Amino acid sequence: MAAASPPPDASPNAPPSALPIAIAGASGRMGRMLIDAVMQAEDFRLAGALDIAGSPATGRDAGAAIGCATGVTVTDDLRQGLSAARVLIDFTRPEGTMAHLALCRELGVAAVVGTTGLGAEHKQQIAQIARSTAIVLAPNMSAGVNLVMKLLDVAARALKEGYDIEVIETHHRHKVDAPSGTALQMGEVIARALGRDLAQCAVFERHGVTGERDPSTIGFSAIRGGDIVGDHTVLFAGTGERIEITHRSASRVTYAQGALRAARFLADRRAGLFDMNDVLGLR
Repeated sequence: MAAASPPPDASPNAPPSALPIAIAGASGRMGRMLIDAVMQAEDFRLAGALDIAGSPATGRDAGAAIGCATGVTVTDDLRQGLSAARVLIDFTRPEGTMAHLALCRELGVAAVVGTTGLGAEHKQQIAQIARSTAIVLAPNMSAGVNLVMKLLDVAARALKEGYDIEVIETHHRHKVDAPSGTALQMGEVIARALGRDLAQCAVFERHGVTGERDPSTIGFSAIRGGDIVGDHTVLFAGTGERIEITHRSASRVTYAQGALRAARFLADRRAGLFDMNDVLGLR
């Protein structure tokens, strides 16, 4: 489906060939970072900015919070916000993301989804929607994190005997879900490499007299505090040695740049469900 023509005030300095992008959660930390990244990229044009009803940002220029005039007004009208876009980038909450994707399917808009906290039912619905429109779904868009996922697959296969596995993640005090989507994805990669079902072997809580550690489990620990962007460590603890694979994020810029790479990947795709392995050529 051809995208609608952009309104005359949408990113006026962008070239006509630039890919029109809509940003969900425009007033949030990640939304502001994405708007800034789109405005600085020569091959993108900001074509829509979405936020929840009642947001103070509604009706204001999408770049007001970052000191940049975009010519695009933040709206809580999903249809209006998506009408001129070819790709939506969404790092919001599960309930909002699902509503956005339903309209993306109707309008033929592709979507880059970095929302965390999505349950199995959400993911099934997203897979259904992806039959009609192209979607990149990844809890972490960082190129570095996705390279770490490949390293974890190699490590888990090599260390499948005699090593206890723990996933430790640390985030800022405002994060509302735990463990993080990235930590869960790490657990899924490891479990798959070991031939296990993460739903059956994951341990999310330890308290009191727990008994000895079951060697078939994968443990998770979540730390919240301050303004930490995101740290993830996977510990393979054996007898006489331990191996740690760690990724630390110092800025959300890496997530924004990864999301733009995903949007470029979707530019000429009409349907299908993809992840960052597809985007980065790591298959």
